Amino acid sequence: MLSDKGFTKENLDLYLKELAKEYRKNNRKSMPVEIILIGGASVVINYGFREMTYDMDAIINATSSMKDAINHVGDKYELPNGWMNADFMKTASYTPRIVQYSQYYKTFSNIVTFRTVAGEYLLAMKLMASRKYKYDLSDVIGVLWEQEEKGNPITLDKIRDASVKLYDSYDSLPKDSRVFIEKVIEEGNYKETYMRVRQMEIENKEILLQFQEEYPGVTNTDNVDDILATIRRKKDSQ
Repeated sequence: MLSDKGFTKENLDLYLKELAKEYRKNNRKSMPVEIILIGGASVVINYGFREMTYDMDAIINATSSMKDAINHVGDKYELPNGWMNADFMKTASYTPRIVQYSQYYKTFSNIVTFRTVAGEYLLAMKLMASRKYKYDLSDVIGVLWEQEEKGNPITLDKIRDASVKLYDSYDSLPKDSRVFIEKVIEEGNYKETYMRVRQMEIENKEILLQFQEEYPGVTNTDNVDDILATIRRKKDSQ
């Protein structure tokens, strides 16, 4: 889902706090629940290279009244329908093991605990998704860049280990992702590479939006990479 406002470090806690408050009001006898924030939300919370995210993907293990609370907060702050959603749990990047390797963020209203994913586990998830028209690949480089700046670099061995823990093997990641991360870490020039890859993602998104206008209903998750590759080859040959 897209939000014109976007979710930043400044406003994200406000929405989470309001969500917990509303959930508690509707579930006074409920047991505490956990929500795992993944993807862009985890990047914004744990790192500084991205100012905002337009996605609030989450692993939500709660009663249906949580959905009511999400809708209430969305209406209150004029956020799009489904501003927080669990659609991610239907993708190849999802594994129930994410919960085990997530880390505590905050608890609001003594009933809803929020957790995030960071470090090599976040990288493994981003590499599994590796959508070339979103933030996945630039986020990978941004995390590597910022961890190195902090003096706590993430090695390829750590990413391999995280991939095994989440997805059984490093080879479970798409081949393109493995080639990408190995080359990026070998070259090591994260700042320059980040700028280049982020520009590529922006261009890819514009290409897809134009394609969808010309051929509505054709693009899907199975063919989007092939469509992008074909269009980019045509552009490069001109």
